[in-house]
Amino acid sequence: MKSIVLAVVAATVVFQDLQAILARSRQPCLSLGEQLDALTRCFLCQPITPASTLEFENGLRLLLDECGRLVLQAVFNHIEPETPQDAPKHTRRDGQDYCRKNEKSPTRSGVATLFGCIELRRCLYEPLQEGRDDGQRSFAPLELCLGLVANNATPALAARVGRLSSQHTQQQLLDLLQSDHHVCWSTKVLRQVAAAVSAGIAPYLREVQKQRLLQWLAQAQTSHGRHRPTLSVGRDGIMLPIRHEPKYKEGGVATLSVLDRRGRRVGTIYLGQMPEAGQITLSRELTALLDGVLAGWDGPLPRLVYVTDAGYHQTTYFEEVLRQMENPRHAGERLQWLWIVDFYHAAHYVSKLANLLFDDEKTRQAWARRLRQVLRDQERGVFRVLASAAQYHGKTVLNKKEEKAYQEAYNYLLKHGNEMHYSKYKRAGLPLGSGITEAGCKVVFTQRFKESGMSWSLEGGEVILRLRLAELSGVWEEVYKEFLNHCPLVPLATQLPFSAQTDEKAA
Repeated sequence: MKSIVLAVVAATVVFQDLQAILARSRQPCLSLGEQLDALTRCFLCQPITPASTLEFENGLRLLLDECGRLVLQAVFNHIEPETPQDAPKHTRRDGQDYCRKNEKSPTRSGVATLFGCIELRRCLYEPLQEGRDDGQRSFAPLELCLGLVANNATPALAARVGRLSSQHTQQQLLDLLQSDHHVCWSTKVLRQVAAAVSAGIAPYLREVQKQRLLQWLAQAQTSHGRHRPTLSVGRDGIMLPIRHEPKYKEGGVATLSVLDRRGRRVGTIYLGQMPEAGQITLSRELTALLDGVLAGWDGPLPRLVYVTDAGYHQTTYFEEVLRQMENPRHAGERLQWLWIVDFYHAAHYVSKLANLLFDDEKTRQAWARRLRQVLRDQERGVFRVLASAAQYHGKTVLNKKEEKAYQEAYNYLLKHGNEMHYSKYKRAGLPLGSGITEAGCKVVFTQRFKESGMSWSLEGGEVILRLRLAELSGVWEEVYKEFLNHCPLVPLATQLPFSAQTDEKAA
């Protein structure tokens, strides 16, 4: 009986405290009531025109944003006890002891939210002397538990900054933050928040991408059609402007696409890497993602195709990695990867041969058009193209430069003829071209990294690239949630007797 009475008393206290905090959070909205009445009265007491409607709507939005800002400020500032002495004097973080300061202190420059900037007064804990000697810094438990990013932005605004950073230039984003969220940041603060979000999602991006590919494979497996689902991989390079470099440097893009039983694309995951010798990181990330997907897939193995041009990195990756990749279900057995050399690159070399073999433009175009069709639609089409080219070559006199160009085009088709059985690929419902990957180069890099006058540091480019890969792969919500779920927490004293949070969830 005594325990029941104590529980009722505790619940009553909690209810009373909660009601008091809720009343404080409502107060800002109530105080804006007169302004809302005045705004509405002004709109209705004048002729209704498009201009007055615009003014009323914009004014209403500003008022509602101010209400949201004041509510957040009231709620956040009433989480901890109003008197710092009611909070624990000591706490621990990462094995280090900290001592609370005697007064609450405001965050420097405030905290940016979706509704504007708020002032946050919070308890601050300083490291003990040995911690200060080791370079430990003071911290605020409330900031950690709220999930403030780079000590400047709430999780909601930081998510918006991350997504917008992947799409807009710095100045465009600063203007958007000011117009949409009443936040006036310097370039330095913007970079700090974007970098913190990018670093935060980095450990979880590959796993979330893997789970999305597994979902697409399951969807493709249940689709209708006469072919097995396909996992299609591609990679390509793109030249990027790098700061303090006299010439553009080659970055890399890789794509993993799932095709259903009719050969229709279900979805694509994008990977990318800023310029790096040998594209080692891109190869490592692509291989790890492939290994994870194939090991995690418990259905029938999809068809595995690699669709690229025959560039150096693309060829090396096929020879040294894909051809050697083991079947995760049968130790010692290699997976059967099919390399398809991009049809459109091959067709380009057919056109190149035509330009060298014929002087007459109509004859040149007719031969190229007919032989491109032969290449695509006939069995052993590439060898029919080579036979025809060799026949005309014997009748044509080329200068030294033209002969070199002819041999280059002819040898490309000859060397990769075994990867150009396009009529067979068509019947099997397999992709003929690397358009997905080439489009990937455009959406991953060109649209964001190659605007007029741009140049990039490798570190700054990596920040934006990671954000862009999460957005383009369609996994932003999941990966950002993983980031927030793994943010470190510490014990937090609140005005309500909630269960104490511990370091168990600390990253």
